[in-house]
Amino acid sequence: MTLPMKNAVSLMNDALPRWQRLAPTLLLALMPVCALPAAAGPLAGVDMPSPDKAKAGLPAPLPKPVRLSFCIFDPLGPQGKIIQSARDLAKFAEEWNLFADIRPYTDERIAAEDFKAGQCDVVAISTLRAKQFNFTIGSIDAPGNLRNYAEMKSFMQMVANPVVASLAVNGRYQIAAIVPIGSIFVYVNDRQINSLSKAAGKRVVVLDWEPNMSKLISGIGAQPVPADFSTYAGKFNNGQADIIAAPAMGYKPMELAKGMGSKGGVIRFPLLQATAAVVVRRDRVLPKIPDLDSRLNQLRKFGLQYVDGLFNMLKAAEDDIPKNFWIDLPQAEQDKYYQMLSEARKVLTRNGVYDPVMMSLLKRARCKNVPGAAECGNYDE
Repeated sequence: MTLPMKNAVSLMNDALPRWQRLAPTLLLALMPVCALPAAAGPLAGVDMPSPDKAKAGLPAPLPKPVRLSFCIFDPLGPQGKIIQSARDLAKFAEEWNLFADIRPYTDERIAAEDFKAGQCDVVAISTLRAKQFNFTIGSIDAPGNLRNYAEMKSFMQMVANPVVASLAVNGRYQIAAIVPIGSIFVYVNDRQINSLSKAAGKRVVVLDWEPNMSKLISGIGAQPVPADFSTYAGKFNNGQADIIAAPAMGYKPMELAKGMGSKGGVIRFPLLQATAAVVVRRDRVLPKIPDLDSRLNQLRKFGLQYVDGLFNMLKAAEDDIPKNFWIDLPQAEQDKYYQMLSEARKVLTRNGVYDPVMMSLLKRARCKNVPGAAECGNYDE
C-alpha cells in the first residue's frame, strides 16, 4: 500500500533548525552545481572539512560568473523560512561565481510547470512529481522500496557512482540530487486501525494528481480522500479522513497530533523511504557550466560524508513523536506487509508505473544489507 508524502520543502520550513545543522545536505539539494556546502559551515554550525577547497574534495570556483534561477516551493511564500534561508545561502554561492536567482512558489505543481516551460533552470520537488522528468530516478519512491536508513545509505552510495549516475540524464532534464526525507509512516485517528483489514471502509488521504494511489487505496476496500499539498494535512486534522501517511518530519509542522486526538497513533512500520529530487534543465545549464557532470560527481561524493548526520536528524524527528502514540506490530505481521508491498511493487512495475531498472537497483541495496532474504535468491526484480 503506497500512501502520499508531504512535500520535502514544506516539511523543512517548520523544521528549519534541524536542517540548518545539516546544511551541507540541504545545500547540495538547492544548489547542486557549485561547492556551497563548505561555505555553509559558519551559518549552520556544522563541522566542515579544511577550508582548502581541493582538500575538501570540492569543485574549483566557476571560471566566470554564472547566473541560474531556482524555483523553490515554500507554502509561506517569499517570507517563508525556506526562501529566506535559500537567499542567505545564495550569498555564499557567490564565492564560487554562482549567482542564484531564488524564486519562491507556494504551489509545487506550478513550480514544476514553470520549470518545464523554461522559466527557471533548477527546481526542487518531490521525487514522485519528478517522475515526469526522469522515469527511472522518479521511480525511487515505490512501495516498500527500502526498509530502513541503512538500506537508503547503501542506495545513495550506489547512485553516487558515475556509471549509475548517468541514469539521471533524460534528454534536457537531469536529476542533480536525491535527498532522503525519512520513513513514511501511517497515522490513524483510532489505534484499532492497526492492520490492512481494519482499514477497509476507512477514509485515506491521497494526492489528487497521483491516480495510482487512489487505485491502491480502493483495492484494500478503503475510501480515497483526494487532496493537494496545501490541503493534505487538513483533511486528516479536520476529521475528513481517518488515515494519512507522512514522514516523522511532518508530525509537528503538519500538526498531525490534532488529527490523531486521544485515540489515534502512528504505526511503526515504514511503507517506504521517501525522497525529494532536484532537477536541472540540462539544456540551459550545460552551456553555462560545460563541466557540469564532473562537478556533480564531485558533489555527490562529497555529500556522502554528511549522510549519517542526515539520517540522525530523521531519527531524531521520529523520537520527537511521543512514545504513547507509537503502535508496534509483531515481526510476523511486518514480514507479511513487506511481502504485500513487494507484490504490489512488482505488479505496478509490470503495468509500467515504475521502472524495472530502478527496481533492480533498490533490490540490490536491500540485499546488500540482508543477503539472506528470500528475494535475494530470485530474479523477479
